[in-house]
Amino acid sequence: MGIVLFIISLLMLLILPNLNNQRKKAENTQAEAMVSVIQTQVDLYENDNDDKNVTYSELLSKKYLTEKQIKKAQEFGIKINGSNVSK
Repeated sequence: MGIVLFIISLLMLLILPNLNNQRKKAENTQAEAMVSVIQTQVDLYENDNDDKNVTYSELLSKKYLTEKQIKKAQEFGIKINGSNVSK
């Protein structure tokens, strides 16, 4: 019985760090995708409105982004600087 618990514990020690790495990788991929989405919406906003100083509130009010998208972008630390989006 003790050997079985030891093997299970050993497997858990091998699996858990890999899961954390995969979670971080997935979060980074999601953040990169969110930057791309926001940059596209900023570009569309600029084309439609001839405005080079875009904010999240303008994108929300004109329905280029949803509140949920903006909240997630802010959680990722994504900023809009003029017409450029960056993390």
